[in-house]
Amino acid sequence: MISRFFFEIAYNGTDFFGWQKQPNQISVQEEIELVFQKLNSNTAISIVGCGRTDTGVHAHHYIFHVDLEDSFLFDNIFFKMNRMLPASITVYKYWQVETDHHARFSAKARTYRYFINLQKNPFKQDTSWYLNQSLHFNEMNEAALILLGKQDFTSLSKVNTDVKTNICTISKAQWIQQDEFNWYFEIVADRFLRNMVRATVGTLIDVGLSKIKPNDLKTILQQKDRGAASSSVPAHGLFLWKVEY
Repeated sequence: MISRFFFEIAYNGTDFFGWQKQPNQISVQEEIELVFQKLNSNTAISIVGCGRTDTGVHAHHYIFHVDLEDSFLFDNIFFKMNRMLPASITVYKYWQVETDHHARFSAKARTYRYFINLQKNPFKQDTSWYLNQSLHFNEMNEAALILLGKQDFTSLSKVNTDVKTNICTISKAQWIQQDEFNWYFEIVADRFLRNMVRATVGTLIDVGLSKIKPNDLKTILQQKDRGAASSSVPAHGLFLWKVEY
């Protein structure tokens, strides 16, 4: 009997060209499917992820679903999968779900975090953006409040994508201080557009640098033009932090 299972994983995206499988590039999805294939007598098994992450983006919490024969899941599957996967991918747990549950389309909310460090740190170079500039975080959080609610985020989205709508509902957008030199931006929404978080952070950084004013974000969103917003920040500071169902 075939059943559907959700798997929870985490990965460091530094060495991957994103989650999604693509020709001639190494991806997280491909690495996991290759392991399933080896465990399945070299017969291919396809998996479906909760969303797409770009090259270099990490996932603290990521869900994919897969349809498997019940007999496939054995007691030491975590040991075998984690031994066969690269060190940058870890499988934490799995559980059975209804056959109509979908890792991507059944998600109710997603949380992303973008990490920046204001002091050079060799241990954070792959997981946080080093920004050697003084930032006005109060103004950045003032601007972040403008993001809340249901609205059109075309100005903060990659152009020419295949989505039907650029309307998203954001329930949280806030800069949080960990210590004197380390901050992260946390944003929670029902859905995200391609490149949306990195473009948002880039625009808020410009607020923090006094290049634009907090209230300018309203005008940027109203223009529905990617050229109106700031440049995207580097990928390596971004984490998919949580997926809720």
